Amino acid sequence: ILLLDVVHAFPPEPERHVGVAVSGGGDSVALLHLMVRACRHEGVPVSAVTVDHRLRPGSAAEAEAVAALCATLGVPHRTLVWQHGEVTGNLMEAARKVRSRLISEWARATGVTGVALGHTKDDAAESFVMGLARASGLDGLVGLRARWRAEGLHWARPLIGHLRSDLRAYLLRQGLAWVEDPSNTDARFERVRTRKALAVLSPLGINAETLDTTMLHLRLAQAALRDGLRKFAHASIEEAAGALFVDGKDFAALPFDEQRRLAVAIVRWIGGGEHPPRSTPQLRLTNALRDGRPATLGGCRFRATGTGFVALREPKAASGTVPVGTLWDHRWLIEGPPGEVRALGPKGLPQVRDWRTLGIPRDALLVTPAVWNGDTLLSAPVAGLQNGWKARIVAPFHRFAVSH
Repeated sequence: ILLLDVVHAFPPEPERHVGVAVSGGGDSVALLHLMVRACRHEGVPVSAVTVDHRLRPGSAAEAEAVAALCATLGVPHRTLVWQHGEVTGNLMEAARKVRSRLISEWARATGVTGVALGHTKDDAAESFVMGLARASGLDGLVGLRARWRAEGLHWARPLIGHLRSDLRAYLLRQGLAWVEDPSNTDARFERVRTRKALAVLSPLGINAETLDTTMLHLRLAQAALRDGLRKFAHASIEEAAGALFVDGKDFAALPFDEQRRLAVAIVRWIGGGEHPPRSTPQLRLTNALRDGRPATLGGCRFRATGTGFVALREPKAASGTVPVGTLWDHRWLIEGPPGEVRALGPKGLPQVRDWRTLGIPRDALLVTPAVWNGDTLLSAPVAGLQNGWKARIVAPFHRFAVSH
């Protein structure tokens, strides 16, 4: 069963090349060994990567141990080092973000098409309990994703349906050693405290297995809500120039929680936040939209229209300058000759002669991408001035809303 889950972790594609993130702990070592067995049978190349966070003594030696294991398996391996000074704020969250960025960069440079992570059913259960502690709603209690796509890569957790103890048993049968991370017993970290709490709750039947069933039920409910949101997006939302025009009567007919869910999806699509806003701002925004009042949240601005409301990017929140061919403001991609991409803005829009004929509001066009050479406007594709450049949104709202 372990091998079957690993084999089917990624969709088949002609140039498939699997990457495995290996810390040296039991879960990731088991994943590496299983992935090598499965991929060799399928004729798929495997590479491994280790991120040395340099947060404690011994991390470099652990990375070297992983490199040695990979050498015995005939797997190319790379250690990526997080070069940092003093880390302030949430250490674990900062490390997670850096780890994701470093692995993504490595994968693209190496030709890896999919990255496998070693999370287990136990990790999902711990995340569920931490979500309870934060008073999370449905979306915060459905567990860890088994697979998704981001940064142009496929990501998967092939072992998410298996217990940590299953993997330890596999390693012992194979005669494989692993490293126990000292931070896994450090009670300063929330996940360690959660793990200890779950051990106390286990006699009550609250464990990784039962919580996995609970999360399955919640995912089914989430899927039904997302399907309703998808249908609403197709029927009652018009996407134009990166803005969303929402039919007011249809919005008013939605139950309150579906209104809230829609508002959060809009904020994340336009604003680009990695995580949804906290619950209090969510409720405040939803009530404003129900009352027809203007509102802002997460770099997104809402205002009433004659038929409902429109959601737009806040000008001050839009991205700065990037080269043509690079994602701008997390949604837009401009393709064409070299140039600098930044917002069209109040200096650029008057240089586009016929923008009014498009029927798109001025404040929506101001925050669309344009190509510049210094202070000279070369192209404003969304406003109708192409001059050899094209602009597109990489993920339309109806697709984004369902996947998030």
